[in-house]
Amino acid sequence: MGFFKLIHKGNGEGLKRLFIGGVHGKEGFTTINALKEITEKDVPDGCLVMYNCDESKYISTLNPLYYQSEAGQAVLYLIDHYKPDMYIELHCYKKENFDSLTDLDRKKKIGVPPLIELEEGVLIGSISPRIRTTRFTKKDICITLEIPCSPPPESMEVYVNFLKVLAGAKSREDLEKKATEIYPEQVETSQRYARIIFGDYPPF
Repeated sequence: MGFFKLIHKGNGEGLKRLFIGGVHGKEGFTTINALKEITEKDVPDGCLVMYNCDESKYISTLNPLYYQSEAGQAVLYLIDHYKPDMYIELHCYKKENFDSLTDLDRKKKIGVPPLIELEEGVLIGSISPRIRTTRFTKKDICITLEIPCSPPPESMEVYVNFLKVLAGAKSREDLEKKATEIYPEQVETSQRYARIIFGDYPPF
């Protein structure tokens, strides 16, 4: 289930992108399939590092103990080593958890806004506040992307296509423009949620 790939374009100028899948539990069995769909032609400049974690005990990334675990330590190492401008966490969820992940009262219940559905059960949100404000700057792009575990082809297609949008973005402005063209309502909602949890931080 482990997977590592580095795509490096030109002289290295451009965004430094880090995509990490399967950060806890058995999620890596699903996310590895999406990562393997990203190719050299999807990255216009800079670099893209892709890493899929091995199976591990499930600990929520909202739990401070996660970053003390072996998997959490590996995530922190990759972030600190590559210092990405764009950080994407790939997750999968059990279908019965869809309602709790998108619950409009999620902020009141667990302290973070609900995830937003793009389409076909693919959800988007920010990463754990525990690293968003400590490992990254405001200008960095930080996204959590969720898909149902063992997804139908339609969900995987949406998931991979959006990953390719991320891999192909040359800047935050470029990403927001492309994302807004495809999912205008979802981008507007993400901007509102970002203000709630991070203040003047951008939506991703």
